[in-house]
Amino acid sequence: MLSDIREHVLGSLQFGAFPYDSKSDSEAYKKSKVVIMGVPFDGTATYQAGTKIGPNAILNASVNVEPYDDELGEIYSIEIFTVGTLNIEEIHTNPRKVIDAVYNVSKRIVKDGKFLVTLGGEHSISQGVIKAYKEKYKKLSILQLDAHLDLMEQFGGTRYSHASVSRRVVEDLKCKVTSFGVRVVSGEEKEFVKKNKDCVAVFYAKDIYDNDDWHEEALETLDNYVYITLDVDGLDTSIMPATGTPVPGGLGWYKTIDFLRKVYKERKVVGFDVVELKPNPCNEAPNFLAANLVYKNIGFYKLYTQL
Repeated sequence: MLSDIREHVLGSLQFGAFPYDSKSDSEAYKKSKVVIMGVPFDGTATYQAGTKIGPNAILNASVNVEPYDDELGEIYSIEIFTVGTLNIEEIHTNPRKVIDAVYNVSKRIVKDGKFLVTLGGEHSISQGVIKAYKEKYKKLSILQLDAHLDLMEQFGGTRYSHASVSRRVVEDLKCKVTSFGVRVVSGEEKEFVKKNKDCVAVFYAKDIYDNDDWHEEALETLDNYVYITLDVDGLDTSIMPATGTPVPGGLGWYKTIDFLRKVYKERKVVGFDVVELKPNPCNEAPNFLAANLVYKNIGFYKLYTQL
């Protein structure tokens, strides 16, 4: 119920400036197929901090997203409701407690049968949402867009770092992870991938940035139920400079969208997040890109996945 969730979140803008005919927030939440939640956390950032303001930057930009999509039509008609941003003020120095808080609210939303869209914030928050979905879907695969593998056992003194999120998902939550757009790998991570080929698949940016030859192979690594986590540093810095670690050589908009479209068409996507946006003053374009990425994914869910 919305009243239970509202105890743990702060008010925010709604995603998009779309027609709204509900008489109350409770009615809007009940009618909505898609629920959006922000998590303003960057407590384990190790290069450039600032992703904690990412959720509100996406929501602010979203009011300028065109409601009609040339490919997908009036996506908003699926009903999209934003519950607000998670209140982590008293625990923001403890990443484990933040992840637990994300899990506790996410499981309520998942239990209500919603398609949850989570806005980061840094990448560590994803494991809280994934844990909630894993309890509902025992055979759950994770598809990760990222410049990094995020498979470190620990980083910066914690096992719950943004650089360890996929390691926790594989080892603790027992999910398979397929990463694409990767271009930064440590020796430790390379060895982990080598030893865990049955549950980790990697598609490096240098091999996929200019072709679609890898799509079917990547799809074969995914179980029927898929959670998508989109770290914006997986995109090329020419279109996404606003991220904590802007690694050159990433993926373009159309190549990324073309692959995601196929995933939604051929698998049942249960939820997704967009993380690691670090808004840059005087450059609104990356925020607007992130908002459009959210809307496009909701559109694919509406077209291909919703039952």
